[in-house]
Amino acid sequence: MDKVVSYATDAVADISSGASLAVGGFGLCGIPSVLLKALHDQGADDLTVVSNNCGVDDWGLGILLRDRRITRMIASYVGENKEFARQFLQGELRVELTPQGTLAEKLRAGGAGIPAFYTASGVGTQVADGGMPWKYSPDGGVEVASPAKETREFTLAGRARTFCLEEAIVTDFALVRAAKGDRHGNLVFNKSSRNFNPLAAMAGTITVAEVEELVEPGELDPDQVHLPGIYVHRVLPLSAEQVDDKRIERRTTRKA
Repeated sequence: MDKVVSYATDAVADISSGASLAVGGFGLCGIPSVLLKALHDQGADDLTVVSNNCGVDDWGLGILLRDRRITRMIASYVGENKEFARQFLQGELRVELTPQGTLAEKLRAGGAGIPAFYTASGVGTQVADGGMPWKYSPDGGVEVASPAKETREFTLAGRARTFCLEEAIVTDFALVRAAKGDRHGNLVFNKSSRNFNPLAAMAGTITVAEVEELVEPGELDPDQVHLPGIYVHRVLPLSAEQVDDKRIERRTTRKA
C-alpha cells in the first residue's frame, strides 16, 4: 500500500514515447511542474496530452511543447502560450479543442468507467456538426478536421432538446499535483488547484501525484479527502524548495 517514490525520475521512468497523458492544472494553478520537468529530462516524445491548456512558453507543459515532445493536444484553451498557437497554425501540432465542461466530464467519465455521455454543449456548432480544424497543413489548409458526432433528442423537464454524444477519455498515465497526500495515495487539493487535478487523476491508467505535504495513513480526515487512493499509483513528496517554486500566469497589479 505504500505508494511513495523518492525521486521524480523514478516516478516517470516508464512513460514511453507515444504515450497518452492526462495532466492536471488550470493555467499555472495546480500543475505538476516537478513531474513535467522530470518527464522533459527523461526524453519521451510523440506524446498525446489531455489538459485544460498547455502551460506557458517556459513552464509546465510548455517546456515539452517547446522541444516538440507533444504531437497531439486535447484541450479547451490555447491561452498564454504563443508557441502553442504558432505550432497549431503552422501545422506542426494537432489540437482538438473541446468545451471546458465537456473536457472535464470526458475525464471523469473515463475514470468512472462510463464510455460515453450526451451533452447539449456544442450542439449547433462545429463541435457537434464536425469540420473544426484539428490540424493544419503547412500551406494553411485544413489537413484534419473533426468528424460529426452522433446527436439525439431527449426530453428534460418537458422540453425537447438535442444532445450530442461525447466519448470518455482514458489515458496511459496521469500527472497531478496535490497539497496533501498520504502513503496510500489519498489526496487533498488546495482551493482552486482542485480544478482538473482530480479528474485527470481518475482518467489515468497509471496516476502519479506530486504532493506538497506527505502525511501518514490515518492523518487525513476521510471526509476531507478529495480523491481516494484507489486512483493513485505513485506519490512523490516534494521538497520545500519545489513547493515554493510556483509561477503566476499573468500578474496584474494596481497603484497603491
